[in-house]
Order: sequence, then structure tokens, then C-alpha cells
Amino acid sequence: MNQHSILVVDDELLIRDLLYDFFTDQGWDISIAESGEKALEILRSKKIDLVLTDLKMPNMDGLMLTSEVRESYPDIPVVIMTGYPSVDSAVSALRQKVSDYIIKPFNINELYKVVEEKIKETQG
Repeated sequence: MNQHSILVVDDELLIRDLLYDFFTDQGWDISIAESGEKALEILRSKKIDLVLTDLKMPNMDGLMLTSEVRESYPDIPVVIMTGYPSVDSAVSALRQKVSDYIIKPFNINELYKVVEEKIKETQG
């Protein structure tokens, strides 16, 4: 199996650590960013197969990050995670062509299935 590369973007250290540990245990290459700005730096320097981002973050939220990713890296799927789901944010996410919208707290195995499915869809 090819080693997939995921960029996890979340301002919560606990979530970053949880996802890093889980996906690393699956043999995946994980990059971590605590902000949208840091995520864009990583995207410029490394091949990423999927971005997994929190919705609510200071300065650049997940929707703003998605917009930047769509503009510069239109083929990279973006999955948004949020502990604050709303109809407005879900509609905005759809408009940004987000690949999926996951509500926290999430089941890690279900999240894994979503991430794996989205990568397979883009890589054929």
C-alpha cells in the first residue's frame, strides 16, 4: 500500500496528537499544523494527499484555509472537523467544495474510513 500523506490542522494540541498517533500507527505520513497559515507553509513544501482541518481556529478558520487550498491545490481533498456544527457552516463548506464535514467528537475509525475513501477517490 502506498504511504498516504495527510496534513492535520487544528489549534487543539490534543486533537493534533490523537490524529498524529492514530494515522502514524496506520503507516501514514502525517504533517501537523496548529494554524491555517502554518498549513499553507507545509503545503508549499511537501506533497499532501489530504487536508484534515478544524473549522474554528484563530486568524484563519477552516473555511478560509479550504478556500486557499482550492485556489492553489484544487485536487487535494479537504475534510473539515468541527465541534460547532451549524447549517451555515455546512452550507459554506459545500460551497467551498469540502470533501466531507465531520462533527466532533468523532469516532476515529469512521474518520479513518472517510479519509481513506476521499484519498482513493482522488487517486483513482
